[in-house]
Amino acid sequence: MVRRTNPQFPSPRHLYTEIARRGGVAEHLEKTDGSYRVFLYIFYTSAAIMVGITAFGIWATTAEWLENGTYVMGEVVHNTAIPFENFARLSSWLFFSSIIGWYCVSRIGWKRTVAGKIPGRRMALLQLMLLGFVIISLYEVLYNFTVLNAAITAGMAGGATPDIDRLSIAYPDPNAPWNLVFATKIFLAAFIISGHALYLSTRPRKRL
Repeated sequence: MVRRTNPQFPSPRHLYTEIARRGGVAEHLEKTDGSYRVFLYIFYTSAAIMVGITAFGIWATTAEWLENGTYVMGEVVHNTAIPFENFARLSSWLFFSSIIGWYCVSRIGWKRTVAGKIPGRRMALLQLMLLGFVIISLYEVLYNFTVLNAAITAGMAGGATPDIDRLSIAYPDPNAPWNLVFATKIFLAAFIISGHALYLSTRPRKRL
């Protein structure tokens, strides 16, 4: 027995595509869409910001280590403000640009993860790796944020308000402590990006 389809009742996929077309929402972002260039240019801008801040941080940290024999990871980046004093610190620029840059990548690079591009075994390994990143980055966020709050509380209990932007912890290497605010921002960005990537990896794969 052959089942005939009624043309008055379109398939769910056709119905979704029609609704998206009438509503002005593209099912997949294509290079011909106007918003594609917006995401692309914002990604280039975010990437330039990240590369510039990273290069400056490496240069400043290396100079500090050669001069003093020690350095505080992220302290120079966190305590440098741009474009003027008391505006936005480089650590904040790095935090926002990394998250925005990743979101732009997830929008314009979807064709690299469509169905059939990544085999099931490789996708499973990728999801496990992303889950590991999510767990590690979440632990680091909670750890650094807890230590930061404890250091602030201990300083205020002693009758003095500490310089929050220069609080650090000499762990695991006493000669290379981490700035606590910088570490909290960086691992929070890593948690957001890896969590979003894990979420995208569990969604049904798009098709060309």
